[in-house]
Amino acid sequence: MADKFGAFVWHNGNFIRWEDANVHVMSHVIHYGSSVFEGIRVYQTHLGSAVFRLHDHMRRLLESARIYRMDVKYSLEELCQAAIETVKKNKFAACYLRPVIFRGFGSFGVNAFDNPLETYIASWEWGAYLGPGALQNGVDVCFSSWNRSAPNTLPALAKCAANYMNSQLIKMEALVNGYTEGIALDHNGYVSEGSGENIFAVRDGIIYTPPISAAILTGVTRNSVIHLCQELGYELREMMLPREMLYIADEVFFTGTAAEITPIRSIDKIKIGSGERGKITKHLQEEFFKIFKGQRPVPENWLAVVK
Repeated sequence: MADKFGAFVWHNGNFIRWEDANVHVMSHVIHYGSSVFEGIRVYQTHLGSAVFRLHDHMRRLLESARIYRMDVKYSLEELCQAAIETVKKNKFAACYLRPVIFRGFGSFGVNAFDNPLETYIASWEWGAYLGPGALQNGVDVCFSSWNRSAPNTLPALAKCAANYMNSQLIKMEALVNGYTEGIALDHNGYVSEGSGENIFAVRDGIIYTPPISAAILTGVTRNSVIHLCQELGYELREMMLPREMLYIADEVFFTGTAAEITPIRSIDKIKIGSGERGKITKHLQEEFFKIFKGQRPVPENWLAVVK
């Protein structure tokens, strides 16, 4: 999946070599899933290498940690700078960053307070998340038999490793049944999100997306697309979506840091629209990638240039 890993990993304020970034088998995170993380894209832009929405990703990382009562000793600014230094150290023009904070080796048991926090930032080159040609041709997906967690169980607003056991069930079920990805419903049976992507639907020129009450992660790319829709004059509605709404939509697409903006051409073997990338999806893709070409105004803090 990864073409090239960065030779150096940032760990607790220092750089170590990739092969030395190891975790003890008895670390709390391995037994209890106690980690929060982010996925961040670095693009090769007209300004040089630039981290996309670095501030927003690191803010969400620290907010995820706060929800899980992790007392992180690094500030938002320190983590942002560490990410930039990681790109520079590994000499990447474009790459994917993985900051992760987890509870390490200490006492045993569910109680996590006595375990030290470990903070890492790794990097690697990562292409199209949902496969070659996905951005142009779209992907075939299915609704999953697995639902997203109900409110007051696992917090959906935290990007926590434990939540991704649910994502793995959704993804594996889709793959073994011949689909690229799965879409989960929430506990009430409304559309939630993919295993690692937010979802949008287009019908009669109006763009719809599930609200945060549908057990979704508040995606940074989702927010970027909402911003673009408003700038471009599209009507966008955040509302609970019944499953069948997606079957009769003119267009459906995923958004995510890894997936970027990926069209969905069929759901449960029902062709969406014409079965090809729709014109609004294509327009949003074009406008999104113009950000990195200097072809459209970029909101403040969206591009952190690696100088």
